[in-house]
Amino acid sequence: MRIALDAMGGDYAPQINIDGAIQAVQAHPDLEVVLVGDRADLDARLDASGYSGERLRVEPADGFIGMDEKPTDAMRRKPRNSIAVCWKLMAAREVEAVVSAGNTGGVVACGLRTRLFLKGIKRPGIAVALPTLNGRAVLMDVGANPGARPEHLLQYALIGRIYARELLGVAEPRVGLMNIGSEEGKGTDLVRETHELIVRSPLKGSYIGNVEGRSLYQGEADVVICEGFVGNVVLKVSEGMAGMMLQAVSRDVMQAVEAEREQVAPTFKSITRRYEYNEVGGAPLLGIDGICLICHGSSDARSIGNALRGVEMLQSHRVNARIVEELGTVCAATPLAATSE
Repeated sequence: MRIALDAMGGDYAPQINIDGAIQAVQAHPDLEVVLVGDRADLDARLDASGYSGERLRVEPADGFIGMDEKPTDAMRRKPRNSIAVCWKLMAAREVEAVVSAGNTGGVVACGLRTRLFLKGIKRPGIAVALPTLNGRAVLMDVGANPGARPEHLLQYALIGRIYARELLGVAEPRVGLMNIGSEEGKGTDLVRETHELIVRSPLKGSYIGNVEGRSLYQGEADVVICEGFVGNVVLKVSEGMAGMMLQAVSRDVMQAVEAEREQVAPTFKSITRRYEYNEVGGAPLLGIDGICLICHGSSDARSIGNALRGVEMLQSHRVNARIVEELGTVCAATPLAATSE
């Protein structure tokens, strides 16, 4: 497995990317990582790290897309930015995957420019597995496609089911459509048209209808689909709320049981790890002909290492092959999903 890592992406780049890559290749002998970025800087940091293995090399790039930059403008000014070079390596089949903690819009935009889509896919989407009272649920899309159409959301429903089944172990994933109410007929034109499209598709048997935002964490559905703007807001609010609650509860309980800190601390550490994005590593951009994991901008070395190792899981479960197989069946039975752009 050879992976292109955007070494310049993230709030703490490039050092955390180098550290995470070293951890990953040392733990996995079949893994190779291509660090993409400023050659002089990366070479110097690698030398300073003391790592001398052959499964870590540097691919030069000219600049990077900053977190506060507009991706389209940055791509014009810096066509060989680190994210773009990663995607070019995958398009040329020199690597099997791309991992980046950089500008999410930049990762998606550079990927869309390559048109490296799986057969039949209209728009790739980002999926995240969120903790619920019943395990985990897939939320898709969380930012790749804010201008989604009904046929895109239908494809997300199928892709999300495959992700939940293959990686989360849900035998028969239930699909819900994010809406402001559970009643049929509510929501925007996009939501209503998506509902009608799904009930006319082969996915209708696994479709439970509209679900409200508060239902997501109750585990009412195993897959919740929405357009990218809504999904990104849900994700960011969830991160903020989880962080605030864990800090508040941890502080209050620790104060109340100061004498038993040693016994209580491991419990809170276990709970925190369940909700911490660093444990997951990255969210996959699904629907592309290859593998792309997008990490949180605040990722640390552990998160990068987990993302690099997570690539192998997506490959071993043949997620892309299953998407192509099942998408053909859905498109054949749902003409709008097959023909509309």
